[in-house]
Amino acid sequence: MRLATVMGSTGTTAAVLDGTDWRALPAPDLSALFAGAGEALDPAAVAGQAGVVVPDAVPVLPLPRPGKILCCGLNYGEHIAETGRELPRFPTLFAKFADTLTGPTDDLHLDPSAEWDWEAELAVVVGRTLHRADRATAAAGIGGWTVANDLSARDWQRRTLQWLQGKAWDATTPVGPVVVTPDEVDPTAGLAISCRINGEEVQRDSTATLVFDAAELLAYVSTFTVLRPGDLVLTGTPGGVGMTRTPPRFLADGDVLETEIDGIGTLRNTVRLRA
Repeated sequence: MRLATVMGSTGTTAAVLDGTDWRALPAPDLSALFAGAGEALDPAAVAGQAGVVVPDAVPVLPLPRPGKILCCGLNYGEHIAETGRELPRFPTLFAKFADTLTGPTDDLHLDPSAEWDWEAELAVVVGRTLHRADRATAAAGIGGWTVANDLSARDWQRRTLQWLQGKAWDATTPVGPVVVTPDEVDPTAGLAISCRINGEEVQRDSTATLVFDAAELLAYVSTFTVLRPGDLVLTGTPGGVGMTRTPPRFLADGDVLETEIDGIGTLRNTVRLRA
């Protein structure tokens, strides 16, 4: 099942894809839909709630109000190697805020004084409340999958040992365009993940090569903080980021950034450097 928050002629609504049509669901967006589903989002129940076709529907930011956004850094072997680090024993985690998120086709208005880098990522949508969950419980608590790009201001990230200031700029993390439920795709079996700049492929890997997969990450995070429906967990980026190139490469004004995961979808965002 493919879910989205869509913009139509009468505003935004949560919606489910029916063939080529988006049908409205009884919630203003997917944040509200997941929060209102109780302990789990039942695909059959959601399909039964599908209403009228939304005319001229365009997917927008699917989850505008996640209670928590947790991110894992250094989680693909190639990316770890290109940064000169060893495989981690535990996940390297940091947090984002809801204000960092933006839609799947939104322009990225970035501060031109910073060094902006790309990071294609698989994002996990939490589907049920998880607290001190084991791996099996965490796996059953996955509500869906979506695509993200964790744009990073590298010069700000390097200012201290803490990454937050390089990762939490407003409206710099595109997410979407849809949330695909686990009955339809399985990233542990391997989905191709890639990033392109103006059509040039700069990242490609498989989600099967994650050091810590989604179930491990949700179980680990839920040990110290409760996860609730609609929360997001970004699972890390493959090798090929700009800061490790010789010379380093960063995003420029007008660059078209495409982030794709097979079976889920593609983000397409244009960089707009602003004074």
